[in-house]
Amino acid sequence: MLKTKSLTPNQFEIIINKDTEQPFTGRYNDVESNGVYLCRNCATKLFKADSKFISTCGWPSYDIHIDDNVKTIPDVDGRRTEILCNKCDGHLGHIFQGEGYTKLNTRYCVNSASVDFISFENFGDTEEIILAAGCFWGVEYYLKKLDGVLLAESGYCGGDEPNPDYKKVCNGNTDYLEVVRVIFDKNKISLKDILKYFFEIHDFTQANGQGPDIGTQYKSAVFYYDDSQKKVAEHLVEQLVEMNYEVATKIREVKPYYVAEDYHLDYYARNGSIPYCHKHTKIF
Repeated sequence: MLKTKSLTPNQFEIIINKDTEQPFTGRYNDVESNGVYLCRNCATKLFKADSKFISTCGWPSYDIHIDDNVKTIPDVDGRRTEILCNKCDGHLGHIFQGEGYTKLNTRYCVNSASVDFISFENFGDTEEIILAAGCFWGVEYYLKKLDGVLLAESGYCGGDEPNPDYKKVCNGNTDYLEVVRVIFDKNKISLKDILKYFFEIHDFTQANGQGPDIGTQYKSAVFYYDDSQKKVAEHLVEQLVEMNYEVATKIREVKPYYVAEDYHLDYYARNGSIPYCHKHTKIF
């Protein structure tokens, strides 16, 4: 699955048009947790976290890639060697050798915008879906409980104005919804089961928000990447209608996704509290 449609303009310029992010600005520059880095555009496994090292160059650095998933070509500048995802040709950065940082004497210098970090080490092929069901704190909290969910990350999707933030979205006039981007292991859980659970953790009949949170940014939606995802979502809505529910959830094509501010991520776990407007109620 290519995820190009959900790339921000900045990610698009880097991954597709081969731009470079400013040093020391990437979100993964200082991450040192165990896990795997995936291509942001196609989810190919690129680097294991144990190959990452501190180079002080301002970009995440690795000394070896996974399998044959990274390829090299001469850069158009005639001096450097570019590195690309071997599956989708997404631009990752550049490779440098002979610097002496590690025993392998190699540095894959990677843009944070080109990758996703998954804090799991063993998983199969992945898929991604973006879901909106009111306050993203609660949606993220519940989706992280599912076995097979590798990433549940709060953010914004649905609008057109670049670089939304929480204050702008809360004004209710940007068309952005509070969403959770979900990456899951298809060998452990299906999209259908994730969407069933999604409908069971919120009031999909509420049209003006979710619980006490009223506003356009709190509306319910499934943002699909392709027709197969759209059909799964539509089929579940049809089932709910047959159960005599009036479904307010919209089925929408994905738009650029922006990760939320750091203080929103993993909110309930970090603050030792539980959701106030979400709960799991068995329906299917």
